[in-house]
Amino acid sequence: MAITLGAGTLSACGDVAASESAPTKTVITLGFVNGGSTEFHTCLQRSVEGAATRRGVKLISANSKQDARTELANIDSMIKQGVDAIIVQTVNTGALKADIERAGRAKIPIFLTSVSPDDTSTIMGAVAVDLNQVGLLDAGWVSNDAVGAPRQAGIIAGAPGAASDLLVKGFTDGLPKNIKVVATAPGMFNRAKAKAVAAKMIKDHPGIAYAFVVNEDMAFGVQQAFAAAHKNVKIATVNGTDAGLAAIKEGRLGATVSNPASKLGQKAVENTLSLLNKEPVTKIDYVPIDLITKDNLNQAPRYCLTE
Repeated sequence: MAITLGAGTLSACGDVAASESAPTKTVITLGFVNGGSTEFHTCLQRSVEGAATRRGVKLISANSKQDARTELANIDSMIKQGVDAIIVQTVNTGALKADIERAGRAKIPIFLTSVSPDDTSTIMGAVAVDLNQVGLLDAGWVSNDAVGAPRQAGIIAGAPGAASDLLVKGFTDGLPKNIKVVATAPGMFNRAKAKAVAAKMIKDHPGIAYAFVVNEDMAFGVQQAFAAAHKNVKIATVNGTDAGLAAIKEGRLGATVSNPASKLGQKAVENTLSLLNKEPVTKIDYVPIDLITKDNLNQAPRYCLTE
């Protein structure tokens, strides 16, 4: 009632007074610090941008290129630009403490994608992938495929820290005793590097029957290395991209765990805005994951937005 009366009084004094007293509508500005340039990161970027556009939000993006120091510099840049919140796809969970502390001093909340820290009180929220469970699902597939026979396995990890370490831990924790990991090496989320790592791995350990590769792009390089060595090594991997699903259909990959970047990015923007607006939303949310093999290819969700 008071607002209605006030508006009536101001309108009698003329349009200028009314416009001067009207509240200024502000557009929310979000920062997005992406971690790299793999297909996952590219699809995540596209998803975040699409969600921001739909919600009429201004988005400022930066890429850390798998470097923790660059990530911190990107956080500083977002702070200087006065964003309302920063969405971060971290390159290394060890780097998060400095990121969060820096943003906290500037009173700018941090929202994470893919991972969540043990102390969730330090962040605004997160949309995470249960990376430990991803590794466990791939380990379960290897276990079922081996049906109790003793077998050797190799692991091609990504860059040390963050997602890669959690994926590898889940996989190794989920392996039965009959599967022995004989080699682990980083492929640095680079197909050519992963191919070289796999070539050396199969030369040093010609008995490897399974390989766990922490993303599909590297898995294609790994598969090429094994094929060149005339070794039929079954590969379990992660992502659920169109190319990955096609490779499973063709038998070049054994299994993948679908964790759609499209859903991750959308949820990150939506949940960040809800938290900024004090709306009820789960602080630590999770994206559904699925083990995909030849048996359920038609059930795989869309990994990346096409528009």
